[in-house]
Amino acid sequence: MAKNKNLIYIAISLVVFIVLAFLYSTPVFTGKQLFQHDIVQYRGGAKELLDYRANNEKETYWSDSMFGGMPTYQMGSQFKGDIIKKIDSNLNFLPRPVNYLFLLFAGFFLLGMVVVRNWKYALLGATFFGLSTYFYIIIAAGHNGKVNTIEYFAPLLAGILLVYIRKKYIIGFIVTTLFMGLQIAANHPQMTYYLFLALGFLFISELIRVIQKKTPMKHFVISSAIIAVSCIIGVGMNSQRIMANSEYIKETVRGKQILNTESHTSGKSGMDKESMLMWSYGRLETLNLFIPRLMGGGSQEPEAKEIMNHVQEMIQENVSSQAEMDRISKGFSSVTYWGDQPGTSGPAYQGAIVCFLALLGFFFAGKKYRYWILGASILTIFLAWGSNFMPLSDFFIDYVPFYNKFRAPSSILVVVELLLPLIAIIGLYRFFIDEKLTEEYKKKILLYVSGGTLGLLLILLIFGKSLLGFATDNEKLYFPPFLLDYLVDERFKLFKIDAIKAFIYVAIAAVVLFMTMKKKLSQNIALIIIGIVSLFDLWTVNKRYLNDENYVDKVFAENPFQTESSDLLAEKVQANPSLGSILANVNVNKALETIAEKDKTHYRIFNNILGTFSETNTSYFKSSIGGYHAVKLRRYDDVINEYFQTMDSVRVPNVLNLLNAKYWVLGGPEKPQTMPNTKANGNAWFVSDVQFAKTPNEEIKSIGVINSKRTAVVAAEDKSYFDNKPVQADSTAFINLTKYQPNELEFKSKSKTPQLAVFSEIYYPHGWKMFVDEKEVPYIKADYLLRAVHVPAGEHHIRMIFEPEVIEKGKWISLFCFGLFIVLSAFGIFWINKKKKEEEVTEKTA
Repeated sequence: MAKNKNLIYIAISLVVFIVLAFLYSTPVFTGKQLFQHDIVQYRGGAKELLDYRANNEKETYWSDSMFGGMPTYQMGSQFKGDIIKKIDSNLNFLPRPVNYLFLLFAGFFLLGMVVVRNWKYALLGATFFGLSTYFYIIIAAGHNGKVNTIEYFAPLLAGILLVYIRKKYIIGFIVTTLFMGLQIAANHPQMTYYLFLALGFLFISELIRVIQKKTPMKHFVISSAIIAVSCIIGVGMNSQRIMANSEYIKETVRGKQILNTESHTSGKSGMDKESMLMWSYGRLETLNLFIPRLMGGGSQEPEAKEIMNHVQEMIQENVSSQAEMDRISKGFSSVTYWGDQPGTSGPAYQGAIVCFLALLGFFFAGKKYRYWILGASILTIFLAWGSNFMPLSDFFIDYVPFYNKFRAPSSILVVVELLLPLIAIIGLYRFFIDEKLTEEYKKKILLYVSGGTLGLLLILLIFGKSLLGFATDNEKLYFPPFLLDYLVDERFKLFKIDAIKAFIYVAIAAVVLFMTMKKKLSQNIALIIIGIVSLFDLWTVNKRYLNDENYVDKVFAENPFQTESSDLLAEKVQANPSLGSILANVNVNKALETIAEKDKTHYRIFNNILGTFSETNTSYFKSSIGGYHAVKLRRYDDVINEYFQTMDSVRVPNVLNLLNAKYWVLGGPEKPQTMPNTKANGNAWFVSDVQFAKTPNEEIKSIGVINSKRTAVVAAEDKSYFDNKPVQADSTAFINLTKYQPNELEFKSKSKTPQLAVFSEIYYPHGWKMFVDEKEVPYIKADYLLRAVHVPAGEHHIRMIFEPEVIEKGKWISLFCFGLFIVLSAFGIFWINKKKKEEEVTEKTA
């Protein structure tokens, strides 16, 4: 009976999560969809992939839509036999973002049930975790893969704790394996990596407990083996994804560096430190977990527009010279945010009550949770500081495997956002339930922690302006006193509002706990009050960053690249500023559409209006020189850095010709100018001369100055390719593209002499196969980033096709691992039922 009652409460809790998720996302009821910047960029960049899939009912693993061409592994490609991804899709059955919110709540609820085995505390903890502000910020931005991965943090940890703490080996194996597989399928390795850094503390904690003889060695060995097997199988279910990405990552900006420069060393793996650590959390900024606008919140807070309007008025009234205006411009970044990061969409706010209860939790929770959670929390906070704590960052970058593959260390705070709600509910549960905690001890800790927390808030409220400053060093250097004083006052007001709220919320929680301890409030009432206050706190802060303005009509969400302006669109933009970019880009989109419709051959467009390497509008209509992606191929990124940082009027056109930029789009968004580039090299061409470069640096610098239609730059290491393969000039020779698909191109050539054919296709050493007259032949890299092949004299059919072997190999490994999971799980469940029946028989015969 008790078990059935518990199941009812669990079912009710899940319904509560669905209701909360829908209430937060009420525009979905009217058919509106989220308008997310990164998803808009994805729709443009993945257009060729999506069209190919729709038209051919199969997948292409290469797309020419961005950066001259790249694999689609990080662009939403699908894999045959990818069962675990189908499970992930089924779990995310609710409309976006309701699906994310529900799974954040439900996942932590499972963790809470494993840890405290009480649905009330699990429900409370689920709201603590599921309403963490950072999740709403990344949902608004469109970091769907990131939040999808975070959904599975809590249930994966639940599975591991089932094995280590609860000794539920079979159920723990099933849960751990399933959610490990789902975690990897969500495809954000950085988040998974950060989680496992924290889980390392759990492993160390369990090992120490063995050494202290608080846990049997046998149990530790069995548990560790089960978890290891679970993780291996979970990873194995994603073999296609992992093998493809592992192969790809070596050739990207996350892999080995090729050039020797001031900031790069050839052969060194990973990103340069400056790029890695650009988004480092400030040390003091960490208090944003507790007070959201300690440093002004996000770069664009709701109040920012009004503040900016007043700033402009003040400047008009007080600034009389261009020199003074230029000086002010040097110090300007954001009117609200004044932290250490270049900019931010909002703070990693965890909730005043959650942080307060977490502090209590570190005193009340059992040692088997307390120390590893504390250690993991401290480490991740220190790592989030990035460039503000270089000794630790340097150590991890230089010595900890794979750490240098990831950027934006501030995002590691997702671990804290998991662990603080966890230690909070564990501590709260023990505070109410555990009779081993004496009233005197509880009273003392509660008094010290609440007194210290409220005291800190009072100090900040009274002396905060002088202690915190509320201005950046740049602002202090360049802003005149009238402007600096105004901004400091406005930022202090924002801080003060949130600090007072934090004081009230913590005071309410502290009073509730004191009253419960004195038997003046019941435990249930106390939990309800804490839950409601925390819900109100997090809900209202989250609405600053993800609210009704983030939703737009379905037609705009699914087709953000509008080509026609209209009164309706203007009206919609006026009602919702989120659509402003759609209206602003209409004329550029129209120009791109016109090019694509008039010239349907294969070529690329150089769009210099919208930010060549930070937009995918171009890719939506035609293949682009630019694009928007965090994991570009290394060689292409090198070319961008070498040639496009400063627009040299000679060298840049030479590179654009190499990349077959047949059209340039110049001017401004209002009146874009389309210019045909008659000097573009085309899809392929024969060269009469080969110039060997001794180093990659020499190779990349040469391509901007050579006559690329006549000369190809080839690395000295490929000199042997030309043994017995002469290259001779023939003014009548030609090579033409006859068929184009993103993963298969065909050419027809004719020449009187042997030739070297250079293709305006990006060199990628894995998966591409070259055929001359249907006979596979080797090919080389030319001009630093293109493909080239030797073609004998005569008429020939040349074909190149992208067939990565890792996809097929990975498919069978994935299917095998999923099958193994099913077999082992079935056997485990059979074993549990068998033991249960044996116990029932024993009880009846006893």
